Amino acid sequence: MMFRKYHGKVNVTSLVERVSRFAVVMRNEDRQSKPIMEVLIQELAPLPADARQSITFDRGAEFSAWKHLKAGIGADAWFCDP
Repeated sequence: MMFRKYHGKVNVTSLVERVSRFAVVMRNEDRQSKPIMEVLIQELAPLPADARQSITFDRGAEFSAWKHLKAGIGADAWFCDP
């Protein structure tokens, strides 16, 4: 979730596992993609590898650094069809 720019750079990333509906909500201090990917890696790394095999993103620019996920936690990245 990106907030209006006058609220600052802070935003929220939410991930929901589609079968179990397990949800993770993370605070991001920056709108740029690489810091967002670093927060994802940091927060998802403690989960078992089976629980973080892949992530499907929408097509927002905040996910353009998706390649860092494979190196960081071994997760494949997918994107929704437009």
